[in-house]
Amino acid sequence: MRDDILSTEHAKPLPFSREMDFKYEALEQVAQGLRRIVCQNPGPFTFKGTNLYVIGEGEVAVVDPGPDAEDQIDVLLDALKGETITHILVTHCHSDHSGAVAALRALTGALTVGMTRPANDASIGANGPSGRSFVVPVDFDLAIEDESRVAGSGWEAIAIHTPGHAPDHLCFFLPAQKILLSGDHVMGWNTSVIAPPEGNMGSYMRSMEQLLERKEPVIYFPGHGGPIREPQRYVKALMIHRHWRESQITDCLRSGLHTISEMVTRIYAGLDPSLSRAAALSLYAQLEFMAEKGAIITQNGGPPAMDQQFLLAS
Repeated sequence: MRDDILSTEHAKPLPFSREMDFKYEALEQVAQGLRRIVCQNPGPFTFKGTNLYVIGEGEVAVVDPGPDAEDQIDVLLDALKGETITHILVTHCHSDHSGAVAALRALTGALTVGMTRPANDASIGANGPSGRSFVVPVDFDLAIEDESRVAGSGWEAIAIHTPGHAPDHLCFFLPAQKILLSGDHVMGWNTSVIAPPEGNMGSYMRSMEQLLERKEPVIYFPGHGGPIREPQRYVKALMIHRHWRESQITDCLRSGLHTISEMVTRIYAGLDPSLSRAAALSLYAQLEFMAEKGAIITQNGGPPAMDQQFLLAS
């Protein structure tokens, strides 16, 4: 862990930005060589909706075509008349990002590009933090991995594997614009949901460290919400927040609160009940990471699980 992160005041509020200038049903220019449609799927986990991005002009790539709905695809194809979609890039196979991939590919013949999930992935068909099934795998035409380069006429994207929110999560760095399409890994409006078994806090923190080591991007465009214009500072703040959450868990354990449900009640006092499952899964992810580091153990000595009691390691 970097010393400059640990030296920052833990209790400082996160600098969230929930301001977002956009119009539904419009493909709008947000940066040089980058356009965006905000899909009409707002909610507690998606903010104003999923951001569908278009890279380039003429022959273009679409990033995250959104949920399985016709609205954003109709807007996209109407706005791109005279242009050709050659690639469909996917940051990760969650339904609000990958649900429309099959439909868009059928309409355009574009190559689908992303990280392949194993066929026996336990998350496929499982319920996520919202209580509904949320993983929609894609049979990619072009399976890529960390540092893979994808290019078309006048555009280039470099994949950065950033597991944590999802095991297949990729950010895409656009070197010409010095922009990072950060998906759900880094968002300006809220923290990323890390929900086991799909999410893993240890992987998330290591991925955040990886982003801090990359100095090239000057602005992040996330999968939900507006751009992040001081990304290095913001990534550090997100990491500090996770360490602060770990301190809260330690305080709970010292106070005799040993179950996740007890900790949720204290740490997330006043939480909207619709978000209680997500909060419990987030604490579970943090407890898994603390167990990985040897900071806690389970009462029965086994691996962490949602229904176990947790203790500080001696």
